[in-house]
Amino acid sequence: MSQAAWSIDDFLVSLTSVSEATRRAYRRDVEQLADWLRRAEIDTPVLVERIHLRRYLAFGVTSGLAPTTLARRASSLRRYFGWLHRRGRISVDPTVGLTAPRGESRLPRVLKDEEVADLLDRPDADASSATGRRDAALLELLYGSGLRIAEACSLGHSDIDLSASTVDVMGKGGKWRRVPLSAPATEALWVWVRTGRSEFVETVCAGGDEAPDAIFLNTRGKRLTPRDARRILDRRSVVPTHPHALRHTFATHLLDGGADLRSVQELLGHADLGTTQLYTHVSKERLRRVFEASHPRA
Repeated sequence: MSQAAWSIDDFLVSLTSVSEATRRAYRRDVEQLADWLRRAEIDTPVLVERIHLRRYLAFGVTSGLAPTTLARRASSLRRYFGWLHRRGRISVDPTVGLTAPRGESRLPRVLKDEEVADLLDRPDADASSATGRRDAALLELLYGSGLRIAEACSLGHSDIDLSASTVDVMGKGGKWRRVPLSAPATEALWVWVRTGRSEFVETVCAGGDEAPDAIFLNTRGKRLTPRDARRILDRRSVVPTHPHALRHTFATHLLDGGADLRSVQELLGHADLGTTQLYTHVSKERLRRVFEASHPRA
């Protein structure tokens, strides 16, 4: 594949408001398309037509790719070819009207009330230790404020105002939002920041320079990573639970409690209301299960 012909590096430089992980995903998606098109002797984006892209996405379906992967690929290609068209490098954008093949949608997993209680309230052997205080603060924050795991891991001291019970979060696209802290999250963070963190550095961290601005640290004294956070959840949870399930549960419990969709959208940091609307389906499904299990004539 000729990098010059596809201008991939130039395209990536233009992506100033995305994370490095997103930038890598864009590169991978465009490079995989270019490699696939090479079989049809198409070695430049100028020759690409919408039918080629439709066949490429259909090939992904027959290869067993998940609907979410196909949707991400389609999004990457729309952004890439849209950029080429705006720069005048192609005369027609072949992604106009392009949609990803629809697969069966899955509702996000929502923790049961007893699972939430077991995760957050269960007496733990290390609850009084520095590690236990860190883990409790992290989990209360994920459930109580609905943060993405990467957002929680990236927090610095200046982002949290315990006196006002708020946290400033940088979400996707570099957009900031201010989110309230629940009373349990405020208390757990206060205990961790005021007492647990310094003890953690002294007794747990195994060498390395401390990341002074990071709220949450791993055992190496570095900023906690999403992978570290998943290990914490694996250790604390009785049933397999992904960190994002806490965010799903946060949103669903808000809607179950009567919160309006726009407010939930703002709290979650969703750019598109349609993304938030998924949780209305989750909430309705929960209500349906309660009705069928409880009503004598259901």
